[in-house]
Amino acid sequence: MPIREDVIVVGGGIAGTTAALAAAETGAEVRLLSHKKSTLRQASGLVDVLGAVGGDGPIADPFEAIERLPDDHPYRVVGAESIRDGLRFFDDVAGDVYAGGHTDRNALVLTHGGTIKPTARYPESVAPGLASAAADTLLVGFAGLTDFDAPVAADHLAATGVPFEVDGVTVRFPIEFRDDARTTRLAKALDADEDHARKRLADSIADAETDLDYNRVGFPAMLGDDHAAAVRDELADRLGAAVFEIPTGPPSLLGMQLEDLLFDALDDAGVRISAGNPAVGYEAADGRLESVTVDRRGQNVPYHAAEVVLATGGLVGKGIDSDRESVTEPIFDCHVPHPSDRYAWSEDDAFGDHAFARFGVVPDDDLRPTDDAAEPHFENLRAAGGVLGGADVAREKSAAGVSLATGAYAGRRAGEEATR
Repeated sequence: MPIREDVIVVGGGIAGTTAALAAAETGAEVRLLSHKKSTLRQASGLVDVLGAVGGDGPIADPFEAIERLPDDHPYRVVGAESIRDGLRFFDDVAGDVYAGGHTDRNALVLTHGGTIKPTARYPESVAPGLASAAADTLLVGFAGLTDFDAPVAADHLAATGVPFEVDGVTVRFPIEFRDDARTTRLAKALDADEDHARKRLADSIADAETDLDYNRVGFPAMLGDDHAAAVRDELADRLGAAVFEIPTGPPSLLGMQLEDLLFDALDDAGVRISAGNPAVGYEAADGRLESVTVDRRGQNVPYHAAEVVLATGGLVGKGIDSDRESVTEPIFDCHVPHPSDRYAWSEDDAFGDHAFARFGVVPDDDLRPTDDAAEPHFENLRAAGGVLGGADVAREKSAAGVSLATGAYAGRRAGEEATR
């Protein structure tokens, strides 16, 4: 039997999952196509809306700064209400696992490099460590965990002028593992309190050399998984200080936990999920998509739908492809404008305003990708997230916010059109 849905969403990141949830909320039957594990597992688990404009930041209130963005920025296309709508979807999914929903203003979160990042939503385990709180802080790293050097991070943090004293120490993890042990393995050891790991960890910190009379202690984000709150509570009780987690680089436990939250929400919403096989093409007639073609072990299988949302990510997620001569969108062959001179794609300054960072499809005011004549590529195709052009999300610190806002808009419009 043909596979047929009201809405098909291609892509399993924040934009794709939000689009699927928004479409399902309209009453549409929805299927999510996800080829590989999403880049959420490599992300910090933070939800940034807008932290800088044109390299200037940090921004306190992202909503007040939207008008400073270029006209073709996705936020300017969908508007502030769509940003709020995307955050509403996120808050419904995250519940009390995330903080920040009480205000429009960004929070200042410590990073594993010792910098401060403005972000709109952050895990509850991160909240006690906000840089705006004047509480003397001890950072703790583990020998062999090379992506977090606590003393170096503490020095960097102190250099930013934070309103508290900060120090960093390195201790041995209380259980011997290989130096390349996964973060999840260490978290599970604390979950199960293997060999009294929590007490031994607290004791090693108490014995560490520091002159700081600290009020809070920050660890890389690996303080348990299934029983993380219990791990933090016990450590806080033994140390006599608040305990918080610091978002880390990949593999990111907080990113994995966020992915689990989103996919649990899809299950609850009745969204069908097809994972493990890539979308490779399409069938179309009279300016409308009829199906998305999926490669299942070498066999092309059509997935039919009334409406389609493209949410495959940008250059990093391979939703946009490039070679030495051109930039393309590989599934639907949507138009991706770019300079013909490849040397114009980037600047000499590594942290400069690079053209490639804004490559993506160009949407109309209904988020439909347009052709080189500014007409919709297909009447029933919308795009969301990193595949959209016009935003330098890394420089702006806006990746998750763009995905939420455009995912909510594209999914809702697809659902409305499919069910009317």
